[in-house]
Amino acid sequence: MSSLELTSAQIANVLYAGEIELLGQMRYSSNGTFLVEACADGVAVPAVYKPRRGERPLWDFPDGTLCQREVAAFEVSNTLGWGIVPVTILRTEGPLGIGALQRFVEHDPEEHYFTLLADNQDRFRQFAAYDIVVNNTDRKGGHCLHDLDNGLVVGIDHGLTFSVEWKLRTVVWDFAGEDLPKELIIDLERLVSELDDGLLAKTLAPLLSPVEIAALNQRTQMLLRAGKFPQPDEGYHSVPWPLV
Repeated sequence: MSSLELTSAQIANVLYAGEIELLGQMRYSSNGTFLVEACADGVAVPAVYKPRRGERPLWDFPDGTLCQREVAAFEVSNTLGWGIVPVTILRTEGPLGIGALQRFVEHDPEEHYFTLLADNQDRFRQFAAYDIVVNNTDRKGGHCLHDLDNGLVVGIDHGLTFSVEWKLRTVVWDFAGEDLPKELIIDLERLVSELDDGLLAKTLAPLLSPVEIAALNQRTQMLLRAGKFPQPDEGYHSVPWPLV
């Protein structure tokens, strides 16, 4: 079976259980990032491996937690049903130890948020809402990829998310002030429900602190109460640099 024929659950199983072959280090990453291949039962899944030991210390995020935030970002995307984040798991044993393992996305590196926006506005409304609830501190245009395997626009690089302090920094401001679409409201209400009943909170517990999970719930409820996409905060660097 080709990896292109696998379901998300099957991809996750290969990433969890497969033998990992280190193929090379990816350039231009601020943290240690590696291209690998996970193989199980004759199926190979290319993946991006971000080991904890390769994380650069940051003043505003606890040390050694970026790989966990990558996985938490997938779990929230999965609960919303939006498929923004490619399948991502926390692999406890890897070539360089514990780290996040994410399905590699085949894409055209010349495409990014600014080239994809015109034809994918509804998709990027999902991105805008998603970045708010996960409190994405670094949504560059180049973190939005056109997945050539399935035609979807997906997002990568979610290590700088889930801060308790509000620090949204994203290129996705084109919908500021618009009313939230009804279909997004339904999905966001489901996210709150799954946080309130403890099911999603239990999934996130090994990945985020209790106050970070509570802040996720609070941000989502605040967005629902507002009913609109927010405007950039005055006096705050609301966009990342570089933009792509």
